[in-house]
Amino acid sequence: MKSSEAAKAFSALAHETRLAVFRLLVQQGASGVPAGVFAEKIGIVPSTMSHHLALLERASLVRSWRIQRQIFYAADYEGTRRLLDFLTEDCCHGHPEICGGLHGMLEGCQSG
Repeated sequence: MKSSEAAKAFSALAHETRLAVFRLLVQQGASGVPAGVFAEKIGIVPSTMSHHLALLERASLVRSWRIQRQIFYAADYEGTRRLLDFLTEDCCHGHPEICGGLHGMLEGCQSG
């Protein structure tokens, strides 16, 4: 991941609503959720929710697909792994044990 891509992802997460939505999507899993469900849960209008979801999708943190008239959203786990890997790729000056196994855990996620 390039620094510019990481900055875009962090910028997308640097908003309270988008961070809350992203965390809900990570909890939800790969099956995803219609945008309207999040709008109701968080208490914002659907058009505003669509704006937030679009920013997260452009940052490769969320993916979407359509089923009939509904658009479903789910966390983009591969994009999230790339962001976390970017943060930990040079972890602890060659001493990954200092990082508490985070980098090794991410490597295991990428292969799984």
